[in-house]
Amino acid sequence: MNMNEKRFEEAKSKIVGIQRNREGIGTLQEKTVHAVLKNYYAPDVATHEVSLHNYVADIYTGNEIIEIQNGNFYKIRTKLEVFLEEHPVTVVYPIPHTKWLIWIDETTGELSKKRKSPVTGSAYLAFKELYRIKPYLKNTNLKFCFPLMDVEEYRLLNGWSRDKKKGSCRYDRIPVALFDEVVIERREDYLQFLPYELPEEFTSADLAKSAKIPSQTANLVLNILHFMEVVERIGKSSRSYLYRIAKDLG
Repeated sequence: MNMNEKRFEEAKSKIVGIQRNREGIGTLQEKTVHAVLKNYYAPDVATHEVSLHNYVADIYTGNEIIEIQNGNFYKIRTKLEVFLEEHPVTVVYPIPHTKWLIWIDETTGELSKKRKSPVTGSAYLAFKELYRIKPYLKNTNLKFCFPLMDVEEYRLLNGWSRDKKKGSCRYDRIPVALFDEVVIERREDYLQFLPYELPEEFTSADLAKSAKIPSQTANLVLNILHFMEVVERIGKSSRSYLYRIAKDLG
């Protein structure tokens, strides 16, 4: 998969439109990000929602299957079990890069002014989901694509806090722009998650510092990279595992 901003804009225009974006948001059964990405990766609608092996594939080209998942990868384990037997499968997991929040008053339908979230998303967020399908990661038929998108996120003011924001429900996300695409097609592609400035021998804390990610995320990344034999454990530093890139990849 190659990033194509022009095709993304065409898919966005086709799905979003002024009415859906501002007036009909969330009224369709299919969420907007899912619909846009389906048209981005497969403009031919004849390839959408194809029945295959007693399941429905988001996209089936006649050979390749593309599944678009907004999370909860554990839900596709049985699907993968069947699909991977006979087809190459790419799982697409969209990640918000820059996010603007808009709140919806359920009583009046009024929308708040949009506010930029201080959090910037990265492809490291995908590792929580990869862990949920860890037994399938070594299957050579399985690939991943993580589109990083700038989005407007609409949330209902229905939470438990006084301002009704904490515990609120997300209503929909509207893609604004495609920032980047991170692709994993083979074992070597996992190396992109190890920053160049890492020392030759490193710990989870070193990765967290270099990649600017939480320690819990760094632990997950190294758990997966060790499982994929991208890194190897060579001992301990204090109470932490010491890692290095696998010899055949270094």
